[in-house]
Amino acid sequence: MLDLCITGGRVVLPSGVEETDVGIQAGKIARIGPINKKEARCIMEANGQYVFPGAVDTHVHFSEPGRTEWEGFFTGSRSLAAGGTTTYVEMPLNALPATTNRANLQRKLEAAKGQNYVDYSFYGGLVPTNLHELADLSASGVVAFKCFLSPCGSDIPGDFRNVDLNGLRAGMRLLAEKGQLLCVHAEDPSMISQLEAKLLSPVGADAYVASRPVEAEVKAVCDTLAAARETGCRIHFVHISSAAAIEAIERAKEEGVDVTVESCPHYFLLSAEELAELGPLAKCQPPLRPKQEQAKLWACLLDGQIDWLASDHSPCTPDLKDGDFLTAWGGISGCQNNIDIMFDAAVKRRGMPPEQLARLIATNPAKRMNLREKGEIAIGKDADFAFVDDRQSYTLTKEQLYYKNKHSPYVGRTIGCKVTRVLLRGQTIYTEEKGIIGKPSGELLHFIKQGG
Repeated sequence: MLDLCITGGRVVLPSGVEETDVGIQAGKIARIGPINKKEARCIMEANGQYVFPGAVDTHVHFSEPGRTEWEGFFTGSRSLAAGGTTTYVEMPLNALPATTNRANLQRKLEAAKGQNYVDYSFYGGLVPTNLHELADLSASGVVAFKCFLSPCGSDIPGDFRNVDLNGLRAGMRLLAEKGQLLCVHAEDPSMISQLEAKLLSPVGADAYVASRPVEAEVKAVCDTLAAARETGCRIHFVHISSAAAIEAIERAKEEGVDVTVESCPHYFLLSAEELAELGPLAKCQPPLRPKQEQAKLWACLLDGQIDWLASDHSPCTPDLKDGDFLTAWGGISGCQNNIDIMFDAAVKRRGMPPEQLARLIATNPAKRMNLREKGEIAIGKDADFAFVDDRQSYTLTKEQLYYKNKHSPYVGRTIGCKVTRVLLRGQTIYTEEKGIIGKPSGELLHFIKQGG
């Protein structure tokens, strides 16, 4: 007997969308195809909705321990669950202290116990002072590493620090030996510092965008690619915002560099022209780009040149969003709306095949992070699903957000679909009628070496 049969849905399989049944046994996908309902203990009717694989968000900042007033595992994971994300990888910042050694990772592991509504894993950080810690961190189970080339926005002791190119290459050599993936925030620090020095207070939206130009992103991307060619390190670029940077990465892929790239929903939904009206709530690094640049990025996404989408959920308390565009904290709260907002914008409005969106939000990040049980609706995978009803629409309000600090530049936006049900390993953890269901049941996922 199957534990559960999901029927009546448009199931988003790797090969395309099929109106078929999905059978679940012991938290795993056991059958895909017509199922005699007498073979299942429970029947779940999808009522013509899309059944997506649960999303995998590889870029969230939950800030625990140390800055739990910004966001924590409990509130952050509830937000993910409500939006259809069933697995996340948490960045080594903005927690205090940063996850740059085994002891700090252990503090994070202890803080996370019993608080997560979805499955989770962690990054280790590469900073100027921890080269001797990388092997130990890798052995501790972090699934990838993260570094910044530009300053991280804080000078508090124990906070994250950016590396220079020599530090980048040294870290890459050590991580290459461990088969680890290095994820890079790519903006050129010297170019940005020179432009920021010319800013006059109070700094407005246009001046802020101009201080972090596309050229700074492309320069850092090219420097990182050169280091990857030299060291053989596997790399991934986070939150890329420009087509020019994507083009440089595409050329490197053709040359054999082991590189992938993500972008974020806010670069497709929000533009630099809207930034003054949205205010520092929509400040991020790299900044939102003009609509002309945004159109080029859309072309890259639709053409398959971007490997996946991640939220870069980077929350803070409301007071830190006060001030001008230079002094306000940079980061967008958005992890609850990864699936619905991109389904609306990409599938409904631009004709992207649903299976392509599934690759962008689930399959590709799971494969790159080697999260083998995640990312697609296939036999043997975890029974993680997000039901999406494309016949509904709603206007997002702050009361619907599960974040600790209920602000997002998406508030007030009408979204032309709705996530109505989410399952983690075969158990419902969210419905639109009841909200979050049950107690936290998320499990810690560890690093598995590629080919291991």
